[in-house]
Amino acid sequence: MVRTMSLLRALMRTARRVRTAPRIAHGLPPDQAVLLDAPDERLSPALVAAAFGEWEPAAKLLATTRESADWEDRDRHVLRLAAFALNRDEWLTSWLAVAPRDPDALVLKAELAVRRAWESPARAERLREVGPLLDAAAEGDPDDPVPWRIALDHARGTHATHTAFESLWEQAVRRSSHHYGCHVAALQYLSAQWYGSHRECFDFAEQAAADALPGSLVQALPVRAAFAQLLSGDTNSVQDDRIDAAADLAVALSADYEPGDPWPAEVRNLTAYVLAGRQRWEPALEQFRLIGPYATSFPWNHLSDDPLGRFLDARDAVRLQIASARPLRARAGRSGSADH
Repeated sequence: MVRTMSLLRALMRTARRVRTAPRIAHGLPPDQAVLLDAPDERLSPALVAAAFGEWEPAAKLLATTRESADWEDRDRHVLRLAAFALNRDEWLTSWLAVAPRDPDALVLKAELAVRRAWESPARAERLREVGPLLDAAAEGDPDDPVPWRIALDHARGTHATHTAFESLWEQAVRRSSHHYGCHVAALQYLSAQWYGSHRECFDFAEQAAADALPGSLVQALPVRAAFAQLLSGDTNSVQDDRIDAAADLAVALSADYEPGDPWPAEVRNLTAYVLAGRQRWEPALEQFRLIGPYATSFPWNHLSDDPLGRFLDARDAVRLQIASARPLRARAGRSGSADH
């Protein structure tokens, strides 16, 4: 696998200089049309308003997700709004001044505080300091699993024991048994990078995917485990066929959604990466077609400080590999028939 990933990186470098045949690019938007982490039509107005210091659209958006128990959308919106607030938080400060006990403002405040603590050199100490904010967010709406997803991320950074983490996990799944964000947080805790191993990571991911609802993004957990293994270069912990099975499951999940749908975009970006890492070029190209213009920071930000550039390089690398192979197959076909 180390050789596989080295080959992929070499192809990406070549792709910066070479563009493949137009027929290979069929169905792929041009580079300039590709967007990184583009917000959906519901989140976009809230972000625009926040840029002008207005918090009401964000408050309405999060209140709607809470009242309808749309926990997946709620989690995504909290993550994106907090990412925006990292550098521009005046709107959130104004919101909290007006409504200090608003459950939507509290969950956003907790996510932002955890993010800032994660970026601090004194991460563990800073994370421990924000514990009361997590409690306040959880008390804001006892049915909301999102504060518990934040608590799971927080626990990973504070070196929580397996017992403590399992207690938080039970609280999370009690509120939403198939919540994708909570499952991702648990998968990260069990990863070899943190407190588990590649095998533990795969075991958890595969069981969760088997139990998942049809069309649930939880079915993409095994391909996240595969990504972690490929990224680490560990060739011993998990067999290749387990990684390929994870990619196949993610391909099947991707097929449940329309091409160019922003909802599964991150899963499709991840699947394209893993397929390319396994040198499965044709399926990888199909995922890039299904992605359309929706590049996502993950997984490309694990490879470069320029995730959009790395996405475009990877897409070109896959096209280059396919273009270089197709003429050989075409010649083989012509040699077997005088009609062509």
